[in-house]
Amino acid sequence: MKTKLFFAVSVVLLAVSMARAQQMPLFRWENFTTANGLPDNHVYCVLVDGNRIWTGTDNGLGLFENGKWKVFRPADGLAHQAVLSLALDKATGDLWAGTMGGLSRISAGRIDTFTQLNSGLSNDIVYGVGVQGDYVWTATAAGASRYNTRTNQWALFNERNTPMFEIWVYAVSPAADKVYYAVWGGGVLEYDQNTERWKDYNDPDGETEMVVMKDQGLIHEITTSVSYVDKILWVATYFGASRYDGRYWHNFLQKDSGLPSNFLSQIKGVDANRAWFSTDKGLAYYDGTNWAVYRPALDTHKPEMYVRNASGDVKNIPVQTAPSHNYILAVDFQGDDIWVATAHGLSHGIRQKESVSIAKVFSTEQTRPKK
Repeated sequence: MKTKLFFAVSVVLLAVSMARAQQMPLFRWENFTTANGLPDNHVYCVLVDGNRIWTGTDNGLGLFENGKWKVFRPADGLAHQAVLSLALDKATGDLWAGTMGGLSRISAGRIDTFTQLNSGLSNDIVYGVGVQGDYVWTATAAGASRYNTRTNQWALFNERNTPMFEIWVYAVSPAADKVYYAVWGGGVLEYDQNTERWKDYNDPDGETEMVVMKDQGLIHEITTSVSYVDKILWVATYFGASRYDGRYWHNFLQKDSGLPSNFLSQIKGVDANRAWFSTDKGLAYYDGTNWAVYRPALDTHKPEMYVRNASGDVKNIPVQTAPSHNYILAVDFQGDDIWVATAHGLSHGIRQKESVSIAKVFSTEQTRPKK
């Protein structure tokens, strides 16, 4: 009897899970530019800190709180006006900002800055930063660094003590068991927290212009972003995206997936199956089977959303709003909402109660040709 009950519950849970997977999120978008307080329209990164939204722009660090903007620049102690990356230490509440001129820590209103001259930072151009426990990991233009906030000690990682044959490190994703780096032109670097050993992943076909071996390994050497969640590694490159479960690779290209472009700036995993892709032609969401794309239309610039099912059929969804620009640089989540950094403004996607049902959308034959 218990076995039958367990089986019945399992079937129900599986059905609920599959039903949710067939529901694509629908958003109402509100956009911010310099006209309503954003420090600069070119937004490199965004970070959600409860009800506070931090944005790294070309002209300062912006904080959006209680409907108002506050801006931090070098005159306030920030390392540089161009803020490329952000990370939050959830244990202390400290914000770490990687800039074009060093690494800054904003703590209780005080700003401390670390550079090559006053610390062990690898390079003052900090493309990526991440926090794991007492450690702050950075990705710089000349290798990686790790700062121990408890001992104030630095460790440097480059071509001399890792498999890194390129030292232009673009992004970092730290976790309790592994730390992953996107090395621009050098694939992905993995650090095992337990063994303290490094391993690299590279494009197996070695072809810089095309993908010859589809799912045999990392899709391309020019990696721009990594996201490690639920022991799954998501990788963004300038030539597509990859998912790695520790044993098998699965690669995504515009021609055979819902990606609107192969040129990716960031990838953000939600869990083992779902991820968001920031491309130069729109924001894409993948639920493990189906896709949704949000953007101003490339030709008319009118708000556009379309979905793609597992068969490759594509259909437009009528919408009234869209992110402020096609060129998406980064995203972060605030509950069911999403915040989006673009090349021309910051966008807030407010999740609507209704969703887009894939089954309902494709119940008719009025679909666009496969993309």
